[in-house]
Amino acid sequence: MTDGNSVLGGRLLVVAFEGWNDAGEAASGAVRTLKDALEMVPIAEVDGELYFDFQFNRPVITSDDDGTRRIEWPRAVMYGPTTPGDPPHALAEDAELRVTGENAGNIYLLLGTEPSRSWKSFTAEVIDAALAADIGAIVFLGSMLADVPHTRPISVFATSDDAQLRAELHIERPTYEGPVGILSVLADAAESVGIPTMAIWASVPHYVHNAPSPKAMLALIDKLEELVDVTIPRGDLVTESAAWEAGIDALAADDDDMAAYIAQLEQARDTVDSPEASGEAIAQEFERYLRKRGDGRDPRDGRDRPDEPWRP
Repeated sequence: MTDGNSVLGGRLLVVAFEGWNDAGEAASGAVRTLKDALEMVPIAEVDGELYFDFQFNRPVITSDDDGTRRIEWPRAVMYGPTTPGDPPHALAEDAELRVTGENAGNIYLLLGTEPSRSWKSFTAEVIDAALAADIGAIVFLGSMLADVPHTRPISVFATSDDAQLRAELHIERPTYEGPVGILSVLADAAESVGIPTMAIWASVPHYVHNAPSPKAMLALIDKLEELVDVTIPRGDLVTESAAWEAGIDALAADDDDMAAYIAQLEQARDTVDSPEASGEAIAQEFERYLRKRGDGRDPRDGRDRPDEPWRP
């Protein structure tokens, strides 16, 4: 629970970016779940024309309820509560569909696509928007492909470079060195201007190429709720998570090699699945993942080439 002296007691910005940091669309999906549950309005937007390669991140065309078609461009948008500082006022009949808790009215969101160019300028715009909104702390959500089984709870770990946050939440300082995504660049810039940050990462089974991964979204939301004074509705994520896992079970039942590989992962996970070992093991897996991302492999599915078949 947060209090007046807590680093997380003020305005909290929850951030996710599609792309390199978003295996299984888990991080962006978790923030979209929050956006749908909260009473949010756009308060700032980064102009995508300056930062995105539209041949890599193409715009998409959509239709609204009355059939009107429009182009949606890659962008990054910050959302804020309609009434900052006040918890959403839920009626009794829909209370289960609203985010609740003393800190619910202080949650802000940033959702976007990882930029293709000019990261320093992009970061400066985001940090300026955070300062203008009087953000007190930032939580970055990420998800990575990892050697983990889909049949076990999704591994989630949190780290922070801020000493007060580490002491308050009993989390560790990151030790990774190597290639990074936009989340790390934004975190470094935020810390440099005095905004404490925390990162929450979920591990997505690398052999599951289809997205989204509702089980990983659910794990990120569970961890965020644990660390921040909010109660977040899960919507259909629990049912979708069970269906996702059942679908992979069905695929493995028809593929002996895949089933044997999953059994190996289960045995390895069960060996290290203890409070003392799991944090270190997950952190090591995270470092291996980031190093793999620097070798030219496709970050969307972890394979070297789009036409390469699945293999353990």
